[in-house]
Amino acid sequence: MAKSKRSSSMPSIHPNAAGIDIGSRFHVAAVPLDRTEEPVRTFKSFTGDLHELARWLKSCRIETIAMESTSVYWIPAFEILESYGFEVFLVNAREAKNVPGRKTDINDAQWLQKLHQFGLLRASFQPSENIAELRAYLRQRERLNDYKASHIQIFAAIIL
Repeated sequence: MAKSKRSSSMPSIHPNAAGIDIGSRFHVAAVPLDRTEEPVRTFKSFTGDLHELARWLKSCRIETIAMESTSVYWIPAFEILESYGFEVFLVNAREAKNVPGRKTDINDAQWLQKLHQFGLLRASFQPSENIAELRAYLRQRERLNDYKASHIQIFAAIIL
């Protein structure tokens, strides 16, 4: 009986994919191993560094990026990378969990890159620019109302 000659590797859905582990002070980016001598690099989270990250990803012929963040630190990176023409996926950290073992930012970035390359990640919902702006106004209004209520309570406590 002849053995089947099926390929044991998964097909690459996004061959030009990168993975970025977003942190508060720095971001770790990983690209396919054949793109550069240094396939994993760390960039600070300042605006100039984010532009340097985008230029490096362009030089590595990256088209799509999966990034993981557990806080709001992803927003500047997301906006800058999109402005350079990348397709950016913000992915839920729980869906991109790494295999058990030693966890490092480098391992996380490489794992994100691999999962994204094989099409195993889905992007979190991102509202349109108009909806995002409206949400920001509503959050600000809510904050101002909270401040107003606390000032009324303080003033009432002083009078009584």
